Order: sequence, then C-alpha cells, then structure tokens
Amino acid sequence: MDVTTALKTRISTRAFKPDPLPESLVRDILDVARWSPSGGNVQPWTVIATAGAAQRAIIDLAKTALMSNPAGEEGDRPIYPEALWEPHRSYRYKVGEDLYAKLSIPREDKGARLAWLAKNYEFFGAPAALFFIIDRRMGHGQWAHMGMFMQSIALVAHERGVASCMQECWARLRDTLHAHFALTAQEMVYCGMALGYADPDAPVNTLRTDRAAVDAFAVFRGF
Repeated sequence: MDVTTALKTRISTRAFKPDPLPESLVRDILDVARWSPSGGNVQPWTVIATAGAAQRAIIDLAKTALMSNPAGEEGDRPIYPEALWEPHRSYRYKVGEDLYAKLSIPREDKGARLAWLAKNYEFFGAPAALFFIIDRRMGHGQWAHMGMFMQSIALVAHERGVASCMQECWARLRDTLHAHFALTAQEMVYCGMALGYADPDAPVNTLRTDRAAVDAFAVFRGF
C-alpha cells in the first residue's frame, strides 16, 4: 500500500470485530512508527498498550468515573477550544450529523446519542488500545511531534490490515487514568487509540469525512 492510498482510505473506525490482536503485531506497528519525524529527535512520546483484562479494567474505570463526574477532567488542555469558530465549527458539526445519519439516530433522540457517545469509552469494541503519554513540560512543538507519531502508527496499522480510531475522548479522564497508570507527576495522558479489525458490516464504518479543497486552506506565493 502506498502512502497516498493509505491516507485516502484510512478512516476512524467505530465498530470492530472481537478478534484479538497479537502482541507481536502491535509491537511491529510501533517498531515501524518509531521512525516518525521528531524535531531535534526529542521523541516526546510514551505508549501504554492495553488488551484483555487490562483493557476491560479501563472500560470499567471509565464507567465509574464518568457516572460521578460527567463533565470530565480535561484540565487546562481541552479537546477543542471554547466557542470554536468558523469554518472549523461547521466542519465539526457536519461530521457529527453525518455520523448520526449513518447510525439512523435522529437529533431529538438524545438518549440514543448519549448511548453512542458512551461507546467511545468501550473502544468501540476494539480488542486493543494505545494510550499516549507526554511530559507536561513539553511545548507545543512536541505535541505536534506526538501527533505525527500517532498518524504514523495509524498508517502503518492500516497497511497491515489493522483499523484504528484516534480517541481524544480519553482526555476527559486524564486524572483518573493518571492514577490508574501510576504516572509520575510530570506525565500526562494525551489521548488514546483503538486498534483492531474493522467490522465490515457496520454502517458507521462507511462514513467518509469531507475535507476542504486545497484552495480553501493554502496560499501559494512565488510559484
């Protein structure tokens, strides 16, 4: 699979088959992705890979934590800026509506929408998950490098037939996960990533998000 094909065909998979991923395959994906770009070769990432009982414990932990604190624990690094502006607000709104259309969940069915959101904290049924840890002292540049590393993982996984879903939702449980993983005071959870084999029969996995045309975000000078 070439890079162009990988970029155009990888999606955020939101329904997985229960088939387990062998540790050797997850290790192989990480072994390739570690060559991702890293400014100054700082390599600001730590990865916690979970499966089986370890992953089920996190699912149970999430249920308990969100029942007691539905607002979550994003802290000073929220998933989205407050009062997201245009055109980004419309981009986000549309993908949400497109997703619920695939699921046949109408806007007025708040209960069904909340039930679907809860599936985030079950990894959408994925048999494995990665959690990305970064040192709080790292700057914005290193957060960008972490993102490049995560994309490299997702693309390598796709090449190997493994589906993924990057899950920023786990930022809502940063304090809970910090304690669960026994992280140091300087470490923090950035987000998670579900990994597994896509369920080809799930309607939600037919969702393809739009992207703005090049002329909508790029300015060319001096060509």
